[in-house]
Amino acid sequence: MKIRAHAESHVVELDDGSQWQIFPGDLATTLSWKPETDLHLEQSGDRVSSHVLVNGADQSRVRVIAAGEAWPDGEVEKALKGG
Repeated sequence: MKIRAHAESHVVELDDGSQWQIFPGDLATTLSWKPETDLHLEQSGDRVSSHVLVNGADQSRVRVIAAGEAWPDGEVEKALKGG
């Protein structure tokens, strides 16, 4: 899938119309994304996110949840602290 819109740093819209919130600790990974970046969506076994977006070029991964959903209580802070 390609990126349709990435106007807000923490939300990306893919060309299939789906919108995903990017985990705050993974935002730096998205700085190099361009509209032609090929992304693959995979389910995640992570407690923090429901899915991951994988960059086809370098295999980097960012944790995401559907736009409009809330991150699990306490999990974001815990993950950012390395716990």
